[in-house]
Amino acid sequence: MTTIHVPHGLLQRYDQPGPRYTSYPTAPSWVDSFGPDDHLQSLRAASERRGEPLSLYVHLPFCESMCWYCGCSVKITQDHSRAGRYVDLVLREADLAVAALGDGRPILQHHWGGGTPTFLPPAELVRLFRGLAERLPHAPDAEISIEVDPRVTTREQLEALSSVGFNRISMGVQDLDERVQHAIHRVQPFEQTQRLVDAARELGFASVNLDVVYGLPHQSPDSFRASLLRVLSLGPDRLACYGYAHVPWLKKHQRVIDEAALPKGADKLDLYLTALDVFQSADFELVGMDHFAKRTDALAIAANQGTLHRNFMGYTTWPAEEMVSFGMTSISEVDRAFAQNEKSLGEWTAAIEAGRLPVERGLRRSADDDARRRVILDLMCHFRLEFAEHGGRDAFVARYGEALQALEPMAADGLCSFDDAGITVTPLGRLFVRNLAMPFDAYLQAQRAAGRPVFSRTV
Repeated sequence: MTTIHVPHGLLQRYDQPGPRYTSYPTAPSWVDSFGPDDHLQSLRAASERRGEPLSLYVHLPFCESMCWYCGCSVKITQDHSRAGRYVDLVLREADLAVAALGDGRPILQHHWGGGTPTFLPPAELVRLFRGLAERLPHAPDAEISIEVDPRVTTREQLEALSSVGFNRISMGVQDLDERVQHAIHRVQPFEQTQRLVDAARELGFASVNLDVVYGLPHQSPDSFRASLLRVLSLGPDRLACYGYAHVPWLKKHQRVIDEAALPKGADKLDLYLTALDVFQSADFELVGMDHFAKRTDALAIAANQGTLHRNFMGYTTWPAEEMVSFGMTSISEVDRAFAQNEKSLGEWTAAIEAGRLPVERGLRRSADDDARRRVILDLMCHFRLEFAEHGGRDAFVARYGEALQALEPMAADGLCSFDDAGITVTPLGRLFVRNLAMPFDAYLQAQRAAGRPVFSRTV
């Protein structure tokens, strides 16, 4: 394990707003003219690739209370009777999609996120899963995962999930320091999380992932280290360490957070370096820029074999490139096109009740988009780009000469290196991999010229 030192001047140069590249082109480039008929066309085209696996994502938006740091699309309510109606609508949306897609594409990865998926009571969790499985059958070795909030998830819910085939579970922890928890409106005692982790193990979940967040108010390297060591004591198989994205112009509730209490710049980076030290000292491998996994875990294996992928769920293994998604604001990626559902629960509901796919916007990628997407994925996932996989060195230089010129000062700063075979991201450069990807983004200059904030800061 190598200790990474980041000079202050380097941090000042590269701590700037930039995309996280969970997609390319990124969402601000998508257009309202892409609608339900376009997504229907994508699904019909995808139906012709019978036998090829698919990923499936379901967005369940309800939460009982708002976490002030949250960047997700959520609906705050304590009326749990809304769960059944939402399940009805998701299954009706699935019917609309399956009418075009058919059932010849086995589901290899199935994930539920939110919001809080365990807002649903056990019976509705089972009904939703079985309804989807009937419409879109799973491959025998499918990875079936769910995100849960330990504050509201019961053993009975885990029993229901386990009974229908969920085999991976992800729990939000964020930070175990009480001062931090109060500052983000998410009070979650360690014992509460421990009980749920123990229950998941007892019920046979094959993998437990725990999420932590750095850059939250009042965090310090010492307090964060203490939290991370307690997180490790829970025995997770995977860990995700996300940087807090402070975007109050997009998420109005974040305005409640005291900005003076937020670690910024070098202070925020020190928190990530603390996590890097703690997790690697515990024999977790860094996967991508913010995931960690045991060496025997599928995520670490995919990283080592060069099959790691990045999409709207973060870093994933890559057995299925296309993804269908259901629920308000969810995003499908089918037949080289992104399709995002209505962000308003009312408009999403109205579309489904009218018998049409609830797509609000999207984008069909061009050949240039696809080529740049592959470049960005190589940098973000593999930290290495081979010219031979992009048409050869001469063709790459001819096509991306301007981007390569932008990388030259980054190479001089030690973030990457060049040779005749390709580009390598250095250990230091992994901290700024978003910056290294940005020169290849053909849309970024126009987004910046629009003069309004779009992205969180890269550090």
